[in-house]
Amino acid sequence: MEWLEISIDAPDRDTEALCALLDSLGAGGLVIEDEKDIEGFLRESGRFWDAVDEDFLASRKGVSRVKFYVSADEEGEKSLEAMRPPLEQAGYRLQRRTLRDEDWENNWKQYYRPMEVGRRLLILPEWEPVPVDGLRVPLRLDPGLIFGTGAHPSTRMCLEAAEDLAPRAEKVLDLGCGSGILAIAALLLGAKSALGCDIDEASPRIAAENAALNGVEDRLTVLAGDATADKALRQVIGGREYDIVFLNIVADVILALLPDIPRWLRESGTLIVSGVIDGREGEIAAALKRQGFAFQQRRMGDWHSFICKSDRGGEAP
Repeated sequence: MEWLEISIDAPDRDTEALCALLDSLGAGGLVIEDEKDIEGFLRESGRFWDAVDEDFLASRKGVSRVKFYVSADEEGEKSLEAMRPPLEQAGYRLQRRTLRDEDWENNWKQYYRPMEVGRRLLILPEWEPVPVDGLRVPLRLDPGLIFGTGAHPSTRMCLEAAEDLAPRAEKVLDLGCGSGILAIAALLLGAKSALGCDIDEASPRIAAENAALNGVEDRLTVLAGDATADKALRQVIGGREYDIVFLNIVADVILALLPDIPRWLRESGTLIVSGVIDGREGEIAAALKRQGFAFQQRRMGDWHSFICKSDRGGEAP
């Protein structure tokens, strides 16, 4: 099968707004590359460093590239043309190239290497062998066309926060689960069961495949839908029964979902909020306080996370 890879460059400060716009237009499977991603790859692949164009590196300073994929057929072209006017009106320029499945896979593999996260986890591409030393918990992952490999600071902060929380968790809820990495990590670290949901219709399939790679497919359920508006999905999510709720999405969606978190999170549970870019952290902090949460705030690069506990008892509103 062939795909159209659509790339849009934007200043780092505009990345969240661009992702929110793409999400509203139905562009799923967003992949974010910033200058650190490119520099990191070049450092690891030292044999190529001398050949790098310094002008190219300078051009990437402070710039992120957001990619998404549509099928290279009539339906994909139709979707792309519907997205183009609002994106161009917002000042974004679209670049495109055609990829076959194997092209995309090989392109991805050059960036995706085994990665230690926190004290306990090792994120492994599914094509890499599991180390025999047993010093870390291996999490095998094939992200497909959905962003969520553990490399992004917002995801890393969630994974690190889960290390001490997951072993005591009965049920985990992952809102905006994408590839399923956070829910799967929680299960591997000791949580009993997990429910994920994502607006991207491909998420249940990709997450199920990743769960199977890690032997936790019988403990993970993933649903597609909009938890901010889909009443049937909200009913499936259920009541106040989750020990951990992951909310690793863009700030606008976090703000939309926060009023519902007390309906799902146990009184003694922990809410892990991440995906908050510089400049939005004050807004998120104020919203958390309004919902009755006390929190510890953490920063990694340009991104912020919040580890939250309810500071009020009683039933959820």
